[in-house]
Amino acid sequence: MTTHSTGTREEWLAARLDLLKAEKELTRRSDELARQRQALPWVRVDKDYRFETDEGSASLADLFGGRSQLLVYHFMFGPDYKAGCPSCSAIADGFDGFAIHLANHDVMLLAVSRAPLAKLQAYKRRMGWTFPWASSLDSDFNFDFNVSITEAQQREGSVEYNYQRGGHAMEQAQVPEPVAQFAAACGTDAPTYTRDRPGMSAFVLEDGVVYHTYSTYARGLDGLWGMYQWLDRAPRGRNESGVWWRRHDEYDKR
Repeated sequence: MTTHSTGTREEWLAARLDLLKAEKELTRRSDELARQRQALPWVRVDKDYRFETDEGSASLADLFGGRSQLLVYHFMFGPDYKAGCPSCSAIADGFDGFAIHLANHDVMLLAVSRAPLAKLQAYKRRMGWTFPWASSLDSDFNFDFNVSITEAQQREGSVEYNYQRGGHAMEQAQVPEPVAQFAAACGTDAPTYTRDRPGMSAFVLEDGVVYHTYSTYARGLDGLWGMYQWLDRAPRGRNESGVWWRRHDEYDKR
């Protein structure tokens, strides 16, 4: 016998209509937040960042691929990782499906990581992905956009992430269990694993000039997790007490 509340269809409909009002308000608020994002001032990017791509060395402007807008997912895959972060991998599983639609709407989507290009290419083959992925190994790009830190910054706790300066949960003496699990899954230790962080950044190319328009980190990436959007609508919601997800090729076949 279920312990969850039950009722008649009429009671369900009444409760559902109340919920619908709240959902509509959330939708309107989300639309307003999108307008606020688009109204942020643009910041000109003058530094000459270089990336390694499947097509060779590229500038930030080259990454636009002929489009005027660029969305970069800062994928956690440091130079010393043996594999990409499982959480970033779960997010990236959705990229191929909608990247083609974005590309045909003047928006280029790609991932950027500090791992050497050969590692990224090998991992893409393993995961069966086709979206573009660039290496920023010899660039300041990750550091300037606050998704990578140096060993010195890590020791000192002088970290800026998610628009806050100072220590971060990933710099705690006691390593949180999920961090230790993810580090092991990437074939490295927690300090090495946590020198890279997740995030996304948006850019626009106008009259030959690249501008930075938006970045978000941590829980700001929730909307990009396709699986969570589905789970939030499932009967038991996210229903998690710890790390339950794996890379898609690591689940038991059922």
